[in-house]
Parts: sequence; structure tokens; C-alpha cells
Amino acid sequence: MYRQKIRLPFLIVGLMVLASGTVSAQIHHQLHINLDPDSHRLTAVDTLTLPKEISSPVTFRLHSGLQPQANNPEVRLRRVRKTQFTEDYAVDLPPGVRQFTLEYSGEIFHPIAPISEEYARSFSASPGLIAPEGVFLAGPSYWYPHFGDGMVTFSLTTQLPAEWRSVSQGKRSSLSEQAGSTEETWTMDHPQEEIYLIAAPFTEYQEQAGQVETLAFLRQPDPALARKYLDATAQYIEMYRQLIGPYPYQKFALVENFWETGYGMPSFTLLGPQVIRFPFILRSSYPHEILHNWWGNGVYVDYASGNWAEGLTSYLADHLLKEQQGQGAQYRRETLQKYADYVREGQDFPLTEFRSRHSAATQAVGYGKTLMLFHMLRQQLGDSDFIQALQRLYRQHRFQVTDFQEVAETFSQVSEQPLQAFFKQWVEGTGAPSLGIREAHVKSLDKGYLLTATIEQLQPGKPYQLDVPVAIYLEDTKEVYQTHLSMVEKTYSLKLQLPARPLRLEIDPQFDVFRRLHHNEIPPALSQAFGADRALAVLPSQAPQALREGYAAIARDWQRGRENLAITTDAELDALPTDRAVWLFGWENRFRSQFNEALSDYAYQAGKNSLTLDENKLQRQQHSVVVVTRPRDNPDQALAWIATDNVAAMPGLARKLPHYGKYSYLGFTGAEPENSLKGQWPVVNSPMSVSLTENPSPLQAKLPPRKPLAELPPLFKAQRMMQDIAYLADPNLAGRGLGTPELDQAAQYIADKFQAAGLKPDGDEGNYYQTWAATAGEPERTITLRNVVGLTPGAQPELPPVVVGAHYDHLGRGWPDVHRGDEGKIHPGADDNASGIAVMLELARVLGPQWQPERTVAWVAFTGEEAGKLGSAHYVQHLGNSPAKTTMAMINLDAVGRLHDGELMVLAADSAREWAHIFRGAGFVTGVPIQTVAQDIGSSDQTSFLNAGIPAVQLFTGPHGDFHRPTDTPDKIDSAGLTKIAAVLKEAVAYLTSRPDPLHGQSVAPGEEAQDSSRQGRRVGLGTIPDFGWTGTGVRISGVTPNTPAEAAGLQKDDIIIRLNDTATDTLADFAGVLRALKPGDSLTIEFLRDQQSRTVTTQVVAR
Repeated sequence: MYRQKIRLPFLIVGLMVLASGTVSAQIHHQLHINLDPDSHRLTAVDTLTLPKEISSPVTFRLHSGLQPQANNPEVRLRRVRKTQFTEDYAVDLPPGVRQFTLEYSGEIFHPIAPISEEYARSFSASPGLIAPEGVFLAGPSYWYPHFGDGMVTFSLTTQLPAEWRSVSQGKRSSLSEQAGSTEETWTMDHPQEEIYLIAAPFTEYQEQAGQVETLAFLRQPDPALARKYLDATAQYIEMYRQLIGPYPYQKFALVENFWETGYGMPSFTLLGPQVIRFPFILRSSYPHEILHNWWGNGVYVDYASGNWAEGLTSYLADHLLKEQQGQGAQYRRETLQKYADYVREGQDFPLTEFRSRHSAATQAVGYGKTLMLFHMLRQQLGDSDFIQALQRLYRQHRFQVTDFQEVAETFSQVSEQPLQAFFKQWVEGTGAPSLGIREAHVKSLDKGYLLTATIEQLQPGKPYQLDVPVAIYLEDTKEVYQTHLSMVEKTYSLKLQLPARPLRLEIDPQFDVFRRLHHNEIPPALSQAFGADRALAVLPSQAPQALREGYAAIARDWQRGRENLAITTDAELDALPTDRAVWLFGWENRFRSQFNEALSDYAYQAGKNSLTLDENKLQRQQHSVVVVTRPRDNPDQALAWIATDNVAAMPGLARKLPHYGKYSYLGFTGAEPENSLKGQWPVVNSPMSVSLTENPSPLQAKLPPRKPLAELPPLFKAQRMMQDIAYLADPNLAGRGLGTPELDQAAQYIADKFQAAGLKPDGDEGNYYQTWAATAGEPERTITLRNVVGLTPGAQPELPPVVVGAHYDHLGRGWPDVHRGDEGKIHPGADDNASGIAVMLELARVLGPQWQPERTVAWVAFTGEEAGKLGSAHYVQHLGNSPAKTTMAMINLDAVGRLHDGELMVLAADSAREWAHIFRGAGFVTGVPIQTVAQDIGSSDQTSFLNAGIPAVQLFTGPHGDFHRPTDTPDKIDSAGLTKIAAVLKEAVAYLTSRPDPLHGQSVAPGEEAQDSSRQGRRVGLGTIPDFGWTGTGVRISGVTPNTPAEAAGLQKDDIIIRLNDTATDTLADFAGVLRALKPGDSLTIEFLRDQQSRTVTTQVVAR
């Protein structure tokens, strides 16, 4: 998807330089258009005001299906040239006349057609059409008079059928609806390159983001989808306003097209019906289109000198969003990988020749190389000067055509650095440098060590002037030594005196330099097979006929339009060729064993009917699989394997795989097929990373994270959530113990917040409290319990509601799960579970009373969770005789305050088959890493709903050593992480409330806590912190608690406990069962795996 100045090949044919009198300054169109979609016709009246600089005659171009007439009797109109699609007219004007009116009408209907057959990317387009499905008119439609390449301003009034809406640039100045028709006027006072007219029977959604009107035009009503885009639009516009300058238009609109497109026009974007529903679009292509209003549609591109805007937009959108997620280096590596994989000899070109992408190679150069140019410029100037230069470039060149030279001059002026040579090297030159290391040595000195190495430029021809980052890992040092070297020759002699022994030397470790990567710097990936100069598809001769035919169809589909892909069978080959990439098809392929041998460096295990890829098992009868490696005897070529027994999935694989180019392995399920696994192999044997010791060991230090150039303003306020947590975890509330006045005080606080958020009370007596009495506590007594319940009423109240819940009680001074030595101490419960309450309250606040979902949402703060889920059990009991029919789903927030750099876990994800897809989409949209865990560990209120047959999950940021301890305090909460949890919750709730059908629920195996919900069944502690996301055999630990038997025994993070005493611990329930049978002081023998090696230790358990 990209900023679209539409230039289609079938309209470029026959273009000519218009006659003398062509207008170069801007003209004004006052257009009145009547559209008849059923007959594909338009009728137009255009009053044109020409600039003073014109001389008669003036020439314009119009679509050949339209017949213009001049209304002014003194104006003479004559046709001077006709082509298949357009006609050129000359206008003779009397002296002093600058305004005249044209009337014209006719049919415009060019069917949608593919304009690229490259198997790595293809798309369809139309130069213009008027149809019952919708109207698409742009510059190449020639639906209004074109006077050369001059800029235009306009007022556009359109008569439309009833229920239709139009969209164009600028501001809508009027809208009126009459019987049978709609009339709208769009005005644009800033100079534009062309005029767009989009129309369809849209449903319109509107909000205000500061000074900017945000709009969504959808072809079907979908308030949840519109809400996502309107919220995202406000966030991105504010981020770029702060980074670059004020948004240049009065509105931004998402417009749904009636075929798959990805166009960015001034003040709106036109996206296809499938595209806008891909969850990742909001975090990838959509901000790219919004940013084009600054670069490309705000500051215009001088295409004759090269399109700089696509690369800059990619850098400040696609790259920036990855940088915000800590993945900037990975994104740059993938950018350089595309250049290495797709740009072969003869396909490279200077940036001065880039206009727009039409292939993977042109994208790798025009987008990727330009992106890296701006990244290198930022590294050289520093963030402050780089941002100031962006702001000046925008401020001084807004609505002006700007070339690379003017871009270079702006950055030079701000930084006060001569950048002419830098831009000349990267803009006017072709190719890329290639780097290498040789002769790296370490010498011991009296004080410190001397590191020497030779850094080389390996490409043929002249040297590049490069600023190359260097990273050196030192012995017993937690910080990486970093420096830069300035290369102006083909070789550079590196000499560094260091305070400690150097262990490893890395050159450009974060991919900051535009260069051609060595194949060992890149994971094996599909892009290397798709981008190969020559490739061979090898079909399995022993596969059943239906599979053979399906595989052949995939190969022929990829072969179409490409002469470099040949097709054969494994029976016709004695050996695989070494001069090309190879695609192996089928489980039955006789070269599969050779393929398996080429994967020995990776976490890959192959069985006859299954695979294990990096601990993920794929079964032949369930999955379609794709794996890429490199042959050991031919590492410059890719070796890929595709296998499926599902013939129905094959067309989808042919269509989808070119879009997964960066991945090393993939798993799919079903006939669609739907992606279920994707990953990249680790980089091994990189020539840019040299070990300086004979026996290398894991390095202690890591490169520090970099601050992103800008941050996306969050929808949710971390400070508000921290205020909620501080109140609930304050010592004055004494740990919110069951049956205490302090717990009642917390309930009142939550009820007040529900009221402030506009939630409707749903308690027993018209208030927010669901109240009952129970026998509980220590000493055991009759106490009053209160759930706090509020509602957001849905538009369809007959639909079963969605429940969002979190418990608000904690342990008070320890009961019922006090650890030895903590008796009588206040347990604040900041993470458990003031954090969950805070996130729930924040989402309710942000959505507010104006939000009306399709389904009702019940917001419930549960009591008594620590005493056996008393509050959630009571709530479910009062749902009626068939609770699974009265509640659609439940999301529980419990212990969500410690995200930091980890993954958000979704427990009990197997309770409905949709959960994995819901949260995968939420992860795409929010950028939050999410791990779905199939089983329910039974530790919180979702279990009460699961026991009643209601699909339910728990959001959880993971266990830690402060769990159920007095040290669970607010200062340890990850406040930034709370905003991420809230964003994920918002996406999940939006999906559930807009889904008309119930989830497909299924039973979930109960976990250890579910089987012993009293929390008092285990008397001893070991001190291990389980990894709940682990799906393999055994109990993997994510850490150990200090001063515990586990620490004394030497257990470490990622150890896998496989046996306690004589009992195998295949599951967490097995593990807990052994501990439950022990008493303090008992001996415990632990067998565990570390680095795939079995070890055994013995310790003594202690009282909890």
C-alpha cells in the first residue's frame, strides 16, 4: 500500500506534450457533477478560472467518452488529437478572458484488471469507472479537463443517488438529502496534483480529533471497525503533528473500496474490503497512508528527479512502528534482505529513476534503499537535528513540488554539515557496499588489551564513504563497547585499546548501513526462493494423483509470467541442481531426506508424518507446512519444501506464500488455509560477527535499546491507572482482606468509578452491588460479600452479553495463603489484582457512555477470589439454569501489572476455538506480544465461567516472586505495560461485541489450582516460578524465588523439571501433586533438563 499518483500503462501510451499555452500555474475548477451509476454516466458543468500567466490558445485533455461544449459564445473549442482513451482540445480565448464554462457528459467504465503478474506481488486497478458498486475517478480517468501538469484547486458538487455519499480531497462544505438524491460539495483551496471523486452507498462515521475531522466510509454498517480506525487516526495524526508539524488538511477519511486497493490520496485513503479487515493493517499500512499527507500529498514529489517520499514515509511509518516495539534492527535487516534477495545484476537503478513500485525489485530499491538513506542520515545528524530538518522541510515546502536536491539542502542547512557527497553517493549511484572482517587478533597489554582487525569493502569498483558501527563484547562486562569507524577506502585497519579482554567483534550489528548482506547474515527465507535468478520446482512422482496435480498447479501459477522457474519431478532427477533455487513439493518427495540434513543447524526434527519446528509440532494430517533452508554445498541458493495432504488448501498456498517472504517456516490449517505458525531460523555463522576466544560462551552483555524517533500517543492514560492501583494498594486499605471494612471501601471506590464512566448499575436493588452472605474468613464467620456490576447496554439487548471481570479482594494480612514469616503483614496486592481492576476501569472510561456496542457488556469487580472464587461462582449461579446461553464469553483480568519486556499470556485459550485468532489479531493491531496458553491453570475467576460452559480466558502477565507477598507493591507495576494490556482488551471486547454468532466453545482441562481451589492443599514451597506458556513435556520454570530451596539447589530460568522423587512431572498438575504430599523438611530429588542435558539435585522443602 502506498501513496497513489496513479500512472497506468494503458493510459501512458499516446501521451504527448500539450501545445503551447499549456498551463503550469494552478487553475480553479468549479465542478457540478451528476452521477448515474446504473448507466456508467456522468454529466458535468465545469467553470474554469485560469491563471493570469496563460496565453491563448490553451490546451486540455478529456476522456474520449465525454463530449465537451463551451457555454461562452466568445470561447472557441476545437479538437486537436484523439487516442483510444483521451482527446485533446484547444481553447481560443478572447483577450482578457480567464474564466469560461464547459459542459460535458458520457460514459466512463474501465473494468478492473490486473496490472502485475509478478508472483511475489500482484494487484488490480482501473483508470476509472462509474458502476452500481461504486465510483472511482482519479487523474488518469480524465473525467475533468487536464491542463498539462499544472496544480489545481476546486469546488466539487456532486448529485448522487439516495443513500450514496461521495469523498474527495479537502473539506465537505455542504450535504443535503432530498427525495431520491443526495448532494454534496467538497472544496479544496490548497494546490493539488489531481482531483479524485469516490462514491458509493456508504455508511459514514465521524469524530473530531483536535482540529481534524476523522471519518470512516464503510460499505456495510460496522461501528466496531469504524471505531478502530477513528481511534487509530487520531493517534497517528497527533504523533505526526508533534514529530513533523500540523496536519495539512481539515479531514482524514478511511474509505472502503469495492475491490482490493491500497491507495493514499490527499486527506483520505482508499482500501479494499479485505484489506481494511486485516488486523495488522492498523499497525503497518494505515499509518503509512496517513503519513503520506505530510510527504507526497503535503510536500509534493518532483518525479522527474526521483521519488523520495515513499522511502521517507516508510521510514517514519513502517520502520518507526517497529522501532517502537524494539524491532527496528530486525526491520532494517528485513529491508536489506529484500534488496539482497530481489535486486539482481541488471535490476538495480539510481534513486533518481524511481517513480513508483511495480515489482519486488523496484520496491526493494525505491522504498528500501531510500528508507536506509534517511536512517543513515539520522545516525549521522542525531535525532534532534534530524527532526528539526524534517520540520523545516515540511514547513518550507508544503504544497510545493520538491526534489532530492532541495531535501538535501534542507538537511544540510539544519545540521550545518555538507551533505552533497552523501546524497550524491546514495541517490545517484547504483549498487551497494559489501563488508567483511579478516585478521582479527587480540594482544594482552600491561594495562588492558589491544584489538586489531581489518575491515574490508568487498564489492567491485570504487569504495563507498561509510560510517560503520562497531560493537565489542568484553569479558565480565555487562555493557557493550560501541564505536564507529569512518571508511573512505576499501580497507580499514581497526586498532582499539580496551580495558578488558574482548570476546566478540561485530560490524554493523544493528544493520544501520545500506549494504548487500552476506547470505549467512540472513535467515533462510521464502524471499530467497521467490527472488532467485533461476528456480526449479520438483514434484513428487509417488504422491497420489490429486496431490501431484495440485502441486503442479501451484508451480504453474508461480511460473506464469516468469521464464526462470522450471518444473520437473523427483523421478527425473539423479541429484538436485546446485546452480539455482529448488522448491521440493510433498511429503513423498524422494529428496526430502537430503532436505532434512540441510537443517541440522536449526531446531528442526522430522518424522515420517510430523515435524517439530522450534518446539512447535505440526502433524501431516492437520497442517500444510513450508520450510526453507540452504544446501550445505550451495549456501547461496535457497532450498524450500512445501507439503500438504489437503488439496483444497493448495490454491490458497499459491496465493498467500509470496506474502510471507521473510519467514523460514510456516504452518497452515484448513482449506483457506489459515496461518497457525510462522518463524525465522536464527542467524548462524555470520561473517560480520567474529569470536575472539577459542572456547566462546554465552555473552553477558546486550546492545542497549534505542529510543524511537517518536512515540504513539496512547489512548489509555497510565497515570489514571496508577492512581487506581495506588488507592487500592494503599496501606490504609490493609490489603483488602475478605470481610473487612477496607474491602467495602474498595467496593465503593469501584462503584463510584463505574458511575463516573457512565455505566448503568446492575446490582440487586438498582445500585452497583450484587450482595449476599457467606460463611468464610479466619476466624470463620458469616460475612457480607459484594460484587460490583455495571453495564454498557447493547444495541441488541437480546444477544447474550460479554463479561469483563477482575477481582478486587486480596489477602489482607495473609489469609488464606500466607507464607511463613509474612503472618500479620499487610499484603498490598498491587499486581494481584489492583492492576486488573485499574485496566478494567480505564477501558470503561475511554469507551464512555457514548459507546453502544451490538452486545451488552457487563463489567464486574468480583469479591472473594482469594477464598475460592466466591464472587464469580455467585455471579455465574445467578445467570439462570443455562448460563452458557445467557453469556457469550468472559475475559478475566488478573495480575496484569508486570508486562515489561515479556509476553501477555492468555490462559484457557482452548475454551473457544476463536480465542487464538482474536488475540492474534489484537497482537497485530497493538504490537503487544501475546502467547495463548491452551489450558486453564484454574487460578482465577475465569474458571467459574468455564465450569458453567462459558468460553472464558484470563489475561496474565506472568508469575513473579512477589506473588501473595507483602512486596507486591505499586512501585513494581509496569505503568506503560498497563496501557498495552488495555489496548489488547479493547480489541478483544470490540470483536466479541460486534460478532453476531456465539463462540465455538469447548471443554478445557482443569489446571492444578482448579483441582485444589482452596489454595491450602499444599503446605510446602520449593521456590520455582512456572512458565505457564510452556507446552512441552515437563515443567519449565521462568525463574526462582530468592532464598528458597530452588535457588539453593541451583535451579535456573528455562530448566525443565521432569521428575520429582520417583514421580514423572509431565504436567504442572503432576508437579503440584508431589509437593502437596510433602511436609516441611522432607527431602526432594529433582531431575531436570538444562541445555537438553539431564541433571539431578537434592534439596529439602520448606513451609510455604
